[in-house]
Amino acid sequence: MSTTTQTPSGLLPPPPGVYVPAVLFFHRGSEDIDEEAYGKHILRLAEGGVTGILIQGSNGEAQHLSHSERSRTIAFARKTLDEAGFHHVLIIAGTGAQSARETKELCVQAKESGAGWVLVLTPSTWAPAMGVESIIKFHREVADASPLPYMIYNFPTVTAGIDLDSDLISSLATHPNIVGTKLSCGNVGKIQRLSSSFDSKSDFATFAGKSDVFLHTLLSGGAGTIAALVNLVPKIHTRIYQLFREYQETKNAKVLEEAFVLQAKLSAADWGVSKIGGVGGVKAIVAREFGYGNTVVRGPLREVDLLGLLEKSEQGRRWWKEVEEVLRIEKSL
Repeated sequence: MSTTTQTPSGLLPPPPGVYVPAVLFFHRGSEDIDEEAYGKHILRLAEGGVTGILIQGSNGEAQHLSHSERSRTIAFARKTLDEAGFHHVLIIAGTGAQSARETKELCVQAKESGAGWVLVLTPSTWAPAMGVESIIKFHREVADASPLPYMIYNFPTVTAGIDLDSDLISSLATHPNIVGTKLSCGNVGKIQRLSSSFDSKSDFATFAGKSDVFLHTLLSGGAGTIAALVNLVPKIHTRIYQLFREYQETKNAKVLEEAFVLQAKLSAADWGVSKIGGVGGVKAIVAREFGYGNTVVRGPLREVDLLGLLEKSEQGRRWWKEVEEVLRIEKSL
């Protein structure tokens, strides 16, 4: 069941907090969705205190799924959360596609499957033939048709280098159904400009798309993060968010210092995971450290041999050391 809230001026953004673009697990050989592993992952994230889960973000391999698989994973996640008593954990659905028509269809299907918001990646197949006006038209047209409140997903790494600037996003933010953005560009200046221009709680929410700027985003007035590293260490992210809220109330510098100590460790681990192998690396680490799932990704993504990397690469062992440190802290919380 959808959990968005209607207001007289439009639809609310997702509430501030910690969100995770959940990885999706597949059976080896068939590449069918492994619901048992996926369910365990969804529940571990919920138990870690996340505010919500993004189904089919880039880490969820959205572009590698059929429409029926995309709907199925949303419905499965909502059912899994509800049956375990996590009704308060929200669901955002990634509904990006390479045409406005297909994106509209996915937005409708996301609502039918139980999502509360949609997150839409800018198309990129014909990036040189688009331009700013085409991008603005695309997002406004799809937002007009979306039955759920709409968020803009900016991730230049996966959109052929298309990087929406703060002017463009600000112009889209005035649309009555566009309620937020996920900025995986990691541009703190952009986060600052947007978060200082809009109220994240009631108007337009700016979320960091990377853990390495999580606390910086909060201090800039942003809403929080929707970040891949939360797949591994949800409790640390939740702890940083709690410390930030405590600092807001008390202005106790020691509380902020503690948050920055944890943030420094997140930043190092975020870089380490990205170098180990992104989506494939996250799956490999989850399987090794938490005992479910496997390393299977759908092509053309690259499967990560974590053990081989640690045995053969000195640099890989240095990256792993940073990841191992946050895993140690996570398991102690």
